[in-house]
Amino acid sequence: MKRRVVITGLGAKTPLGNTVETFWNNCKAGVSGAAEITRFDASKFKTQFACEVKDFDLDNYLDPREARRLDPFVHFAIAASDDAIKDSGINTDEEDLARIGVIWASGIGGLSTFYEEVTAFANGDGTPRFNPFFIPKMIIDLAPGHISIRHGFRGVNFSTVSACASSSHAIGEAFNYIRDGKADVIVSGGSEAAVTQPGIGGFNAMKALSTRNDDPKTASRPFDANRDGFVMGEGGCAIILEEYERAVARGAKIYAEIVGYGVTADAHHITAPHPEGEGANAVMREAMQIAEIAPEQMDYVNVHGTSTPLGDIAELKAIKKVFGEHAYKLNISSTKSMTGHLLGAAGAIEALSCILAVRDNVVPPTINHSTPDPEIDQKLNLTLNQKQERNIEYALSNTFGFGGHNASLIFKKYNA
Repeated sequence: MKRRVVITGLGAKTPLGNTVETFWNNCKAGVSGAAEITRFDASKFKTQFACEVKDFDLDNYLDPREARRLDPFVHFAIAASDDAIKDSGINTDEEDLARIGVIWASGIGGLSTFYEEVTAFANGDGTPRFNPFFIPKMIIDLAPGHISIRHGFRGVNFSTVSACASSSHAIGEAFNYIRDGKADVIVSGGSEAAVTQPGIGGFNAMKALSTRNDDPKTASRPFDANRDGFVMGEGGCAIILEEYERAVARGAKIYAEIVGYGVTADAHHITAPHPEGEGANAVMREAMQIAEIAPEQMDYVNVHGTSTPLGDIAELKAIKKVFGEHAYKLNISSTKSMTGHLLGAAGAIEALSCILAVRDNVVPPTINHSTPDPEIDQKLNLTLNQKQERNIEYALSNTFGFGGHNASLIFKKYNA
């Protein structure tokens, strides 16, 4: 018999705040995290703004010497996971640490480290004077490695890398490991720190980013007729998944239950979604099959909703195919309109939005919508510009990554 899995701890470092409740309050209020880039001089770039993490005090988590040996994506991972572990109330001195694991995601990993090291070499005399921490700072699997070393967790430990679906896959795999009895607790989530010269320049070269430099706060506008690309975000989010009976026995605070996980591929194009949303259609159906629920039971869908011309339309087509007439009874929203696109960390931060939505019966809005797109069904409730309150028993989170990777997670209201 499959075991039940619940959420018992949360931690977040985001463009909307560095605590879970600050993030959530700003999310409900429709606050934009976008502003002019401060990480570097972006004046010569086509895009000069992003959703950066603000007022993050790393000294609360790492001493300066240790911090210098880690890439910023690992800084976000450590800080978010420390907060989530503390929030969960788990006492590591009393645990079987071999039954606690870490499954963590990033789409790109140590991009700033790679850029700094290679730039220094290219500007030198050709002598290879690389930092001995270059490779350990850069590679993605060092995030879960550092989390496990820091807390002594000896269970399952690996990274998932599937572009923008990475952290949804991490959370989904954590769900599977606990459900199948291979672990009791897993720290999962994702982090990304790609607001860098190559990050912004590379996505600019693909024409994937908004160039609305005159008004950054309204640049991320999913479903709007005038959307012109996504806004880069950064940060990290950690979620503690735990076996249900164990959590109840120790008196844990339970935010929600995770009940469904779907994984499919578009098998269509390296960057563009299937125009009819076939992979998205299949992944939502698979998640509901695992959750053992009918489409009519879904209340809220947090869409991938990047604010790109093709992606927004394809995903809504898939939702209409999956849910039929019930699609018009759903609340649908894209929190990327506020957080920007956190790439490999997007799935974790959007899972967090779903967890809090089912806890509080509040649907966060899709902000910055002003002009209807004639290719989008205006009868769908896209939760435009203002939060909406409703009973939410089930919430679904979609994430889709370059390469055609699709992942869906389903969260259920916890009833003791």
